[in-house]
Amino acid sequence: MDISVLSGSALFNGFDETEVNNLLGSLNAREKRFRKGAMIFNSGDVISTLCFVITGSVTIESNDMWGNRTILNLVSKGQFFAESYALLPDEPMLVDVCANADCTIVYLDMKSVGKLDESMRVRLLANLLTITTRKNLHLSSRSFHTAPRQVRGRIMAYLNTVSVQKNSREFDIPFDRQQLADYLNVERSVLSNELSKMQKDGLIRCRKNHFEII
Repeated sequence: MDISVLSGSALFNGFDETEVNNLLGSLNAREKRFRKGAMIFNSGDVISTLCFVITGSVTIESNDMWGNRTILNLVSKGQFFAESYALLPDEPMLVDVCANADCTIVYLDMKSVGKLDESMRVRLLANLLTITTRKNLHLSSRSFHTAPRQVRGRIMAYLNTVSVQKNSREFDIPFDRQQLADYLNVERSVLSNELSKMQKDGLIRCRKNHFEII
């Protein structure tokens, strides 16, 4: 298990290496590897584990019974997922979690948090609150990306957010074309057609996942 990646994460902010090792033991940390495309969690699962991405990335998805997929989030190396469900162990998951690439996940059992000494528990929960708040902000931003009725409006809202986050008009996005379509709730062919029109109109330049706002 790569302790250095965990030690530098938001969850263990303010903890030294010895404390991190103690916490991993107390939270029954375990590591598991997944191949690209493998399902890590399925909708309906009941869990009590907070999950950390050591390598690779995962997508948080909503897949309905008619085969429609909506990507809600992409979680990369050094980030957490399933924190809300880990703290509400009787709440079934409403989303699927899929390996976006070959990945390594560390599971932390949040049922054991109550057994920690008060100082460590308070610091850990404060860090977890920060993680949860940031995640809520991300989900809120997605609502802005999907709010416009026109496809162009959705694309522009998303690209504007990424541009602000990276403080640059030229950047890479974490999605391929199909994933971006699923994230914005549009058909891939419609998305590709609109991106071509936006390039012709002189609004953007793009190649694969690399974009430049003109």
